[in-house]
Amino acid sequence: MALAKSFLVVDDSATMRMLIMMTLRQMGCRSVIDAPNGRVALERLETSPVDVVLTDIDMPEMNGLEFIQHARQRYVNLPILILSAHGDDATRAAGMQLGANGYLTKPLSSAKLIEMLEQIFPDLEL
Repeated sequence: MALAKSFLVVDDSATMRMLIMMTLRQMGCRSVIDAPNGRVALERLETSPVDVVLTDIDMPEMNGLEFIQHARQRYVNLPILILSAHGDDATRAAGMQLGANGYLTKPLSSAKLIEMLEQIFPDLEL
């Protein structure tokens, strides 16, 4: 399987970032970069454009909801998926209202990610 998309993984846990990045690479992703919070993620997007962002919610400096709000001002069409341990409706609704394209819960399921990406990219071939 080859997932020919580039990803930005935003999570304050270095271990979680590593696990998510490993999962994406095993899925055949061509490029995966990471950031420990929303502020650094915005900086990364300026220098390294990606096809998809996976962001956590609870992070220091700039949380995931703040990141989505800022990212949507500059990157209107960039798919942003929330990947959070919080599966509650309020968090999901807040993220979607700010412009997230989808919501996944941790741990990352390859099957659920593929399902979400197929909705965002109808021509996706795996």
